[in-house]
Amino acid sequence: MKIGFDGKRAVANMTGLGNYSRLALESLADALRHDKLMVYTPAMRDNPRLERLLHTYNVEFRLPSGKGLLRKGSLWRTWGISRDLKADGIGLFHGLSNELPLSIRHTGIPSVVTIHDVIYRRLPYCYKPVDRLLYDFKYGHSCRNADRIIAISERTKHDIMEFYGIPEDKIDVAYQGCDPQFRIQLPDHAIEAVRKKYLLPDRYLLQVGTIERRKNLELSVRALPGLPEDITLVAVGRDNNYLDHVRGIAEALGVETRLRVLEGVPFKDLPALNQGAEAVLYPSRYEGFGIPVLEGMESMRPVVAATGSCLEEAGGKAAYYVDPDDPGEMTDILRSIISGTDSGLAERILEGKIQASRFSNDNMARDILRTYRRVL
Repeated sequence: MKIGFDGKRAVANMTGLGNYSRLALESLADALRHDKLMVYTPAMRDNPRLERLLHTYNVEFRLPSGKGLLRKGSLWRTWGISRDLKADGIGLFHGLSNELPLSIRHTGIPSVVTIHDVIYRRLPYCYKPVDRLLYDFKYGHSCRNADRIIAISERTKHDIMEFYGIPEDKIDVAYQGCDPQFRIQLPDHAIEAVRKKYLLPDRYLLQVGTIERRKNLELSVRALPGLPEDITLVAVGRDNNYLDHVRGIAEALGVETRLRVLEGVPFKDLPALNQGAEAVLYPSRYEGFGIPVLEGMESMRPVVAATGSCLEEAGGKAAYYVDPDDPGEMTDILRSIISGTDSGLAERILEGKIQASRFSNDNMARDILRTYRRVL
């Protein structure tokens, strides 16, 4: 059978939705060796993260065919793609990143959509009004028109039910996996080489993710004054008009020299940055799942996450949890980790490795295929 996929994010996005799309395609290609995976994208880009997919025998990337406005960019992805799906004999279409073509129902092709989150509804202040309206229209339409929905967490499943009135029996939860590179424990010299590459101190805390209000880097900064002065906070991510605010807080607290921000870090360097950290922090106010929690646990580092969304699903009993508005609680937990006074630390780290293994790529593919079978 030929299975079609919306591949825009796999090709163009280097984080979140792109990581999920690539990992899903790689896992499914391994599981569906006798099927053809057709990945539809408005354009191809020079993306080193596509290397494996480009050399996988049962994966083919497809660009818009023909001419005219419906063969260009978002118009093709929303409308024109349907003609290509029918011409290619696609037997099932999977929208990997919240969207389906608006005309998918008219094609007669069974469809599945993965919904990652409904954060624009939960935290509307984090989005421009026009973006909220657009997401609501496109993602709501996709939920209503898909034959089945994949939610990447129980939290997202219940958000879909609440905000779009979708019945529970139409939604399957299929957790995503973690990139295999984080499972490899690196030698000390490799970790040290990356530390020197970015001129990092011997002891640092790591927080990975877009620097925006929702990700709550502010909480980690507010915890710094109560920690030893040789502890630095390293934030890895792109600034989304929030960094000046965070730097202002750091300056007011007298810890501005203990905050390091790294942008444009290659994906291949993240395992070493994780493994060299005293702890991995992810105090986000709301997430669809929370891959940095898995990456930290696979790296065998203590992970501190925030309560209130789905991060407890990712971290289970292995992670530490804090109120996203309580810097004192963050300070206390980090102090116990850094000082070694937490007698259960080693056990938690081992439990974290076990917890992360439950989100294997094989399990991800198995759960997605279960949804496909229900549709077909």
